Amino acid sequence: MSTNYEVRYATNPEDFKTYDTERIRKDFLIKGLFQEDQVQLVYTHFDRYIAGGAVPANKDLKLETIDPLKADYFLERRELGIINIGGAGSVSVDGKAMKVGFKEALYVGRGTKEVIFSSDHQDQPAMFYLNSAPAHHSYPTQLISREDAEIVELGALETSNARTIRKLIVNSIVKTCQLQMGMTELKTGSVWNTMPAHVHDRRMEVYLYFELPEDQAVCHFMGQPQASKPVWLHNQDAVISPPWSMHCGSGTSNYTFIWGMAGENLDYGDMDGFAPTEMQ
Repeated sequence: MSTNYEVRYATNPEDFKTYDTERIRKDFLIKGLFQEDQVQLVYTHFDRYIAGGAVPANKDLKLETIDPLKADYFLERRELGIINIGGAGSVSVDGKAMKVGFKEALYVGRGTKEVIFSSDHQDQPAMFYLNSAPAHHSYPTQLISREDAEIVELGALETSNARTIRKLIVNSIVKTCQLQMGMTELKTGSVWNTMPAHVHDRRMEVYLYFELPEDQAVCHFMGQPQASKPVWLHNQDAVISPPWSMHCGSGTSNYTFIWGMAGENLDYGDMDGFAPTEMQ
């Protein structure tokens, strides 16, 4: 089998307050998504979201259904977002191959029966990061290049959070049911992301941290604002953020992360912010 998956269950915020480091890492930290010639998936019961990775190094990889979906094929009742964080590659969608370059995105709509991942070069394989959510409607497949992205500059070097946000799979660029994805790049000298922090009780989120030097780390903060807890991540680690949880982080170096989310609406600005002085 080229497909591996695991299931994570939802958590009550009151219960989360009692979690120790081991339990937090077990329930929310995602490691090892990018394995050569494998599709790795994590199915979370928060909004039935799936985060995964596909690395077609020596062979093409097909996106296969998994038992929790109870579906004949993966996208029978789902939509899919893909961002390539590796070498040049392509994705075949029901027989139509599309090149997906570094930091480019592809949206694939509900009802697509076959998705196949390929790399242009074995010695530098593509690394496709996958996010999927349930879908109630079928929208067309669409490639989103870096130039197509909606770009927002936030923060400042003075507050160590100067960053560029590239909105890739958002409703101002591509039609989706509920899935949204984008990328935030921290500038040299900046380490804080999503600061000031926020929660959005109407959406859950997954962060994938990458372009982090192998000898460096990011401390990701989660939990309710008045009961925050840290979890340490390394390059290409991901973390699940429940709807009731804040999500922000600080690294020992600058880095890039991909945010993906799904939930009740597609309003990117639907969030409840709070000042750093309110965090506990």
